[in-house]
Amino acid sequence: MSTNCTEHGDTSQEMISLATLPYDLLLNIAQHLELHDIYALQRTCKALHVFATTRPVYRNLATALLRRCRALPLHGFQRLSDLTDEQLIEAVNQATRLETAWLTRGPRPSTNSPYLNSTAGSHAGTRSWYKVISAPPNEEVDWLSPITSSYSLCATKSGKVVCWDVHRDECLAEWDPKERWELWKCRVEFDIRTVFFTMAKVLARSFDDRVMEFVLMKLEFPEKGEPVFSELATFKTIGVVMNVFLLDPSSRLLSAFVWVASSNTIGLYTLLDWNKEEYVFIDTGIECSMSSNWSCILYKEQIVIHSEESDIAHQYFYPICVLQQHARPSSTASSFVPSISQRLGPVTSMSAPFIFPPRSRSISPATIPDEDDEPETEGEHAANGVINGANGDAQDNDAGTGTVSDANPFPYPPWYPESAHFVRQWWPTLASVPRLSCTVVLLADHEPETHRTRYVLAQHYFKVPLVEPDELEQLPIDAAKAVAAVHANGPRENGASPSASSSSSEEDEWSAVGSSELEAAKSSRRRVESSMMRLWYVSEPFEVVCVLDGVDDELDPDGAQERPRPLMAVDFGHAVWIEFAYPPEMERDEKRLRFVTFPPVTNDRDEMTYAGAGAGVKSAAESLEGIVRTLEVPDELDLDKVETINIDQSQGAIIISVQDGKIFILCYE
Repeated sequence: MSTNCTEHGDTSQEMISLATLPYDLLLNIAQHLELHDIYALQRTCKALHVFATTRPVYRNLATALLRRCRALPLHGFQRLSDLTDEQLIEAVNQATRLETAWLTRGPRPSTNSPYLNSTAGSHAGTRSWYKVISAPPNEEVDWLSPITSSYSLCATKSGKVVCWDVHRDECLAEWDPKERWELWKCRVEFDIRTVFFTMAKVLARSFDDRVMEFVLMKLEFPEKGEPVFSELATFKTIGVVMNVFLLDPSSRLLSAFVWVASSNTIGLYTLLDWNKEEYVFIDTGIECSMSSNWSCILYKEQIVIHSEESDIAHQYFYPICVLQQHARPSSTASSFVPSISQRLGPVTSMSAPFIFPPRSRSISPATIPDEDDEPETEGEHAANGVINGANGDAQDNDAGTGTVSDANPFPYPPWYPESAHFVRQWWPTLASVPRLSCTVVLLADHEPETHRTRYVLAQHYFKVPLVEPDELEQLPIDAAKAVAAVHANGPRENGASPSASSSSSEEDEWSAVGSSELEAAKSSRRRVESSMMRLWYVSEPFEVVCVLDGVDDELDPDGAQERPRPLMAVDFGHAVWIEFAYPPEMERDEKRLRFVTFPPVTNDRDEMTYAGAGAGVKSAAESLEGIVRTLEVPDELDLDKVETINIDQSQGAIIISVQDGKIFILCYE
C-alpha cells in the first residue's frame, strides 16, 4: 500500500494510500507506533503531518509513557486535561527524550528545565544548568522533597516544615510546632492541589511499649494566594511504629505498621476515617523478619500488606468491611493509649517468587561509559562479567528464553536490606492506566574485620494483586480461588468475606512456588511469572556515603545518639546516590554522584531490556544489570557537605541540600 498522498482526493482501489484511510483507522494504526515513528509519519506528506500532530495521537503516546511508569513533565499542579494541544505535544516529546537518553547514554547537564525558568539564586553565565536556592535560615535540613517544579517541602531538625518557592527563592509558608517533630510520610494530591504529611514524636521511651503521637497535616495551594498549613488529626500509637501510610486522603484513610514485640509479628493500626474518633488496631500474626521489607496499599476497598523477603513476595488482604468490625473509640485525653483488640489473620494471602538473573551472561554492564566519554579512570566500577548463583543449584529454564535462572545471588544472610524504597505512582495520570509500584532495595554486607560495608542495589516493579484474573486458568485450584476472592466486586453485606474460600486459615494461603502439590503445574507457574518479579541489579559492590543523624533522647529509647542514613534517593525506575570513588584499601575519600535507570515497565518480560546497552546484550534475560553513570556536578557543590538528596524524574532534576544552608537543583537531560 502506498504512503503517498493523492492530490485530487482519488479514492479508487488503485489509488488508495495511507493518507486516504479513515481517521479512526489511522488512529488505530498509530496506537502501535512509537514517537520516532510518529515523527517519520509527520514527514511523509501534509495530510499525514496534520493527522500525526492531533491530540488523540499524542494522548495515546502519553498513555504509553504512563503505562511504562514514566511521568510527564507538567508545570505546577497541571493535570493532563489542563494541557493545550501544544503543551501535550511538548510534554510527550520531553518525557520521551529523557527516557531514551537515560536508558542509552545517561543524564547530561541541561539548560532547558522548568526549575531554571527564573534567575533567582543563579548568576547569569555561570549557572546555566543548575540553580542554587536558600535553605531555611539557621536550620539543618532533615528531609527535602520537590512538590512541583515551582515548590519544595523541607523539614528541619528543629521540627519546622517549610514550603519554599523555588523560583523566587523564598519561604511561602511555615509550620512551627516549637518542639522537635519528625516528618514521616508525604503524599501529593495534584487534583486538589494539596500535600498531606504526618509528623511524629515519642511520648514514652519504653522500647516494647513506646508511645508515639502523630499529627496529620495538609498544605493547600489555592488557585490564588499563598499556600496554607492546617492540622487534620492527631492520633497515638503504642509499640515500635515501622511506617505510616496515607492510603487515600479522599476517603480519609490512614494506616501504620507496628512491631508487636511479644510475638514478633506485624500490628496493623488503621484510621478508617481520620475525622472520626475511632481506630482499628489488630495483630495480623504475620511474622516480622529482619530480612523483610514492608509496604501498604489500598486496592478495591481492601488494605493490602505487601511484604518482600529475600526470595519471595507476599500480599495479605484485609477488606475494610472486616476491619470495621474491630473499630474502637479513641480519645484526645493525654492519658489515652490505644491497644490491640485481637489477632486477626488476613482474609486472603498470595505469594510469588522473584526471578533471579541467569547463571551466566555474555556481559554485565555495571558501568558503561557514554559514547563520547573518556575511558574509565582509576576507581570506576569495572564491568562485572558474570553473576554466579551464590547458594544453590540452578532452577528451571525460563520458558522460551533458553536461559537458566539461578538462586538468589545476594541471599540473606550475609546480605541484609539496609534500606528499602517503595515508590507508588504519585504523578498525574489517567484512569485507564493501572497503578504500579517500584521497589529499590539497598542491600548491605558488613565486613567485621575492616568495619566497612559494601552495598548492591536490587530493583523490581510489582502490582496489586500479584496475579491477575486472566491468569486464573494457569493456576492450581486453591490459588485460583484466592485470586478470585481478591478481585471480587467489593465486600459482601454484613461484613462477610468477599469469597467463601477466603478465610484466615492456612489452607487458603497459596504460593506460586514451593509446595509439592504444585510440582505438576511447573510449566504453568512459569507462565504466571511476570516481568515485575524479575530483579534488576547493580551487582558490582560499592560503598555508599552515609550521614550520621543526631537523635534526641526523646526520639531514641535505645540511647543511641547517631544513626547512619545512606545518601540515596529513588524515583520510579531510577536511583541516585553518593558513593566513595575508590575502594577502602586505597584510603582516598573522594566522592562522586552516581545514577542508574532501570528498564521501563512492559507486559512482556522479554521486552524489558536496555536500548543501546551494548552489542553483547542478547536478550532481557541477559541484561539484568543496571547501567551506572557518574553524573557531572558543579564545582561549587562539595559532596562532603551533603545533608539530603532527592530526585524528580519528571523534570530530570536532582535536588541536594548541603550543610552551609544551600540547596542545589541539578538539571539533566
